[in-house]
Amino acid sequence: MRAETITITGAGGAEIEAYLARPLDEKPHGGVVVIHHLPGYDAATKEIVRKFAAHGYNALCPNLYSREAPGADPDDAAATVRAAGGVPDDRLVGDVDGAAKYLKELDGANGRIGVIGYCSGGRQTFLSACSLQIDAAVDCYGAFVVNEPPPEMANMKPLLGLASQLSCPLLGLFGAEDKFPGPEEVATLDAELTRLGKDHEFHSYEGAGHAFFAVDRPSYRPQAAVAGWQRVFEFFGKHLSA
Repeated sequence: MRAETITITGAGGAEIEAYLARPLDEKPHGGVVVIHHLPGYDAATKEIVRKFAAHGYNALCPNLYSREAPGADPDDAAATVRAAGGVPDDRLVGDVDGAAKYLKELDGANGRIGVIGYCSGGRQTFLSACSLQIDAAVDCYGAFVVNEPPPEMANMKPLLGLASQLSCPLLGLFGAEDKFPGPEEVATLDAELTRLGKDHEFHSYEGAGHAFFAVDRPSYRPQAAVAGWQRVFEFFGKHLSA
């Protein structure tokens, strides 16, 4: 594979940093936009991008904090964005759209795009899937889709009202012991998508809380993460193949 830091055009025509990894064979490849978690555009997220490339996808993670803290340490950048109330939803959609367009224009791209996000990125994945035409979405424990966010996250709002606009199949992966989102929030979203007839499947893992995919954090739960990754690759294999 080849992995590198690049610049893409995001919301409002802004040039933002992004991390790209892609296989070097000549087969057609689906594209995956990886939305990083609230702690930021960090080494663990870049490892996820490379993991998708190793499984045959062109993968791209835009640095959502490029404007507020260009070149900053991920923790410092995240603190700056938290203090500003989080990433504005309309800007997020524009950045994901820019990432998707970049992936579609790569040589050998098959034109199909998936989006996956973790923590705040899970919420933003749902937002993207309800705002853009994409082919598959994976929400990994995205909070505040149903419930109100805390007051300090002024740029966030619940997204349940957008559920009727969901443009693609949705896979949801959650920890049964998580509080953000808690099981009741997951159940509410599941019920609403079912009522609307939206193609989705949700899985909750016992013994796992928030951020169980995060290999560099105490929250990591190998059994849940391994099972979750298997579902992710089965799901994207079904929906992003040429």
